[in-house]
Amino acid sequence: MLKYASHMDDRLKISEDHFQRLARLLDLEAEAEKQETVRSLEKMSPAEAEASGNSLIQLVIREEDSGLGGKILLTFGKRNENLHLPWSRIGNGSPVILSEEGLHDKDAPSWRGIVSRANKDTIQVAFTHWPETDSDRPTFRLDRSTDEISRQRQRLALESSRGAKGTRLAILRDVLLGKQNPVFNKIEVPIPCNNKLNNSQNQAVAFALSAEDVAIIHGPPGTGKTTTLIELMRQITHNGQTMLAVAASNLAVDNMLERLIDAGENAIRLGHPARVSPVLREHTLDELTEVHPDMKLARKLTRDAHSLRKQASKYFRVKPDPNLRQSLREEAKQLLNEARQIEDSVTERIINNAKIVCATATGLDSETFARRKFDWCIMDEASQSVEPSAWIPVQYANRLVLAGDHFQLPPTVISPEAIRGGFNISLMERLLNINSGVSRLLNVQYRMHQDIMNFSSDVFYEGSLQADETVRTALLTDLPNLKSSPLTDCPIHFIDTAGASYDEEQEADGDSRLNPLEAELVIKKVHELLSCGLSPKHIAVISPYSAQVKLLREKLKHLDLEIDSVDGFQGREKEAVIVSLVRSNREGEVGFLADTRRMNVALTRARRKLIVIGDSATITSHGFYQRMVEYFESIGAYHSVWEE
Repeated sequence: MLKYASHMDDRLKISEDHFQRLARLLDLEAEAEKQETVRSLEKMSPAEAEASGNSLIQLVIREEDSGLGGKILLTFGKRNENLHLPWSRIGNGSPVILSEEGLHDKDAPSWRGIVSRANKDTIQVAFTHWPETDSDRPTFRLDRSTDEISRQRQRLALESSRGAKGTRLAILRDVLLGKQNPVFNKIEVPIPCNNKLNNSQNQAVAFALSAEDVAIIHGPPGTGKTTTLIELMRQITHNGQTMLAVAASNLAVDNMLERLIDAGENAIRLGHPARVSPVLREHTLDELTEVHPDMKLARKLTRDAHSLRKQASKYFRVKPDPNLRQSLREEAKQLLNEARQIEDSVTERIINNAKIVCATATGLDSETFARRKFDWCIMDEASQSVEPSAWIPVQYANRLVLAGDHFQLPPTVISPEAIRGGFNISLMERLLNINSGVSRLLNVQYRMHQDIMNFSSDVFYEGSLQADETVRTALLTDLPNLKSSPLTDCPIHFIDTAGASYDEEQEADGDSRLNPLEAELVIKKVHELLSCGLSPKHIAVISPYSAQVKLLREKLKHLDLEIDSVDGFQGREKEAVIVSLVRSNREGEVGFLADTRRMNVALTRARRKLIVIGDSATITSHGFYQRMVEYFESIGAYHSVWEE
């Protein structure tokens, strides 16, 4: 018995070490993000900060309103009403910090909020607390911020998972740490809800349903991962079970929700309405709460609170009793608290009655889910999430299915020290390294020509991918009203700029790279595609370097086509994609290109035409690109820039 107790103590110590390491790395990443923001803003005057797109200054409150879920909505505009808001990186869903201008005290108050609406003249921000100021006519500043709420939820999830004893979470924790083997049950193969699934998709669904603890669905580019997940979700609900469907991004969550609704499933969406697609907002928890009959009283209490707030902020010619403003504000707070209690009660009832709840992993609040347990958690984009965020939904489910592709983009981590500690390794990737038997691979892709697929298949997936007949030989010339040309008659075009002095440059105010001559060649190829009759909406230009993206956007701003970073184009596809590699130097330094998973994404976005532009003399210093150029040569896709 003592030996068993000692063994249990050792197991707990191992789990504590793991979670403490993750917590430390999470703090390192938080500090790196904070320092990056501080450094960029401290170097700038307020006007420069606004010009950088990270701040808005000289703002006044134009309107006050109440929002869904008891949120306080403040609409800001420029103090000078004749001025539009400048270009900004602050948009719908952005976390921001509001501060009053003119206060130089480091301890001056600030308020966190989420942008709920932005247009050329005004920006509306949702707050959970009223910004308190004693000034009669204050002006404000908004700064982009890190999301500290999601960070705190990750910390709490790590603590909860580390300390779990004698619970389902404790068992899941030990399985996910590799200290206990996952269990799979024999089940009857279900009759598919969607009879168009291929064999590997049906096998993945059946395998996931057989899992007692955890299963992984590995979905390479274009293999219908989301389609497979929707089938799995429908099977789960048809079995009368409940489900939490999460993903790393709001876009992926919306995609799942939309597909579930189209399939006739009843699901609700958690999250700030500003971060949800407008067509799906009627399915959000906030909207469902707002139309609930019990909310009439809550709305009245909120209106009364706003009326009191307006009285407190009213401008008086004669300075009033200093206690008047404070008493009005306190009464308003009490009314808002009563309204929120009603809202919390309605919210809890709606969530408890829901069979499917969709949310981002970091959008789950422990207070909301403290008494709710789901039969399943389905996690899309699992390979793109840092591990602490994955432990948030694990707390609330009995079984876990992870879906993604660890050979595409990893989690985004900016702290070099955190990367060295393995913070960019997702829970999904770590679990596959422990036990590859928990995974099933989807092997039929429905996106791209087989020549576009084959290099990725050979390098990353051991040659296991197959192109479906609907896309296997699809070319641009097969599209209606498209002219035949050397560019449209073949699937891949690699243009080698070696020896042509297409030298890279470092951007003037940052660390990114650009290549002006390569950008001109990209523009030339865009116009060639357009002249053949291809619509701009079917063309994408992508590059691993943000400075090159910025340059190309400026030069092609008159055209309605997408230009983005590789990261920004993850999960997307176009008929034709032009990839600008940028790097061209005598030292053979590839820098950022060394992350070959990022290049796997770049090379698999095109359906019918892939154009890659790069300097072979530079990039082939890396084995991956040597192999890529050799592949292009083997299929007749290699061209020198001198031929163009």
